[in-house]
Amino acid sequence: MKKWIGKYGHAWCLLYVFIYLPWFAFLERNVTNYHLVHSPLDDWIPFCEYFIIPYFLWFAYVSVAVLYFFFTSKKEYYKICTFLFVGMTISLAICTMWPNGHNLRPAEFARENIFTRMVEILYATDTSTNVFPSIHVFNSIGVHLAVRNCERLRNQKWVLVGSGVLCFSIICSTVLLKQHSILDVFGGIVLGIVMNYFVYRTERGWGRQEELKKQWE
Repeated sequence: MKKWIGKYGHAWCLLYVFIYLPWFAFLERNVTNYHLVHSPLDDWIPFCEYFIIPYFLWFAYVSVAVLYFFFTSKKEYYKICTFLFVGMTISLAICTMWPNGHNLRPAEFARENIFTRMVEILYATDTSTNVFPSIHVFNSIGVHLAVRNCERLRNQKWVLVGSGVLCFSIICSTVLLKQHSILDVFGGIVLGIVMNYFVYRTERGWGRQEELKKQWE
């Protein structure tokens, strides 16, 4: 047991799920009166059910990334957990203090196929509230940044390209499925920029300062 704890003790970060899920579920059940999130640009964005595929791939994208760093690098694992979990907490706090939602979902679909049926399942299990900023967008950015900043992966072009394409596709899916307003996307991007500064850029700046200090000593 001691050996296992010594090797995998950093799993304690994953206990965050017991904070996030009850909090999110509470908001989903109780937020009925909310501020409407809408931009005129939303009305110009078409609905495309095929983007349900990258939207659902988000779950694997985030999970696989966290598990990869869990088993390969504690340092990178703590970084991605800090990025994701702090950002998700900020998002839930915003939704708690400023309840929000949208009315963008189509009343009916122009066609019926396996993809629209998948969208129906999504709509039935996920409300159109608690959308700003988009956690789907924010977490996708967080995973891609973790991949880009990882020493093991930054030189693997196919990994970087694949991650970038999937990240971009997931972000597009949030508005093309009418799950989010474009404002939610911008909110997720801004939150991602802020967390990137504190998790990755700040440490990199400190590292450069240390290198310069050593050169002058």
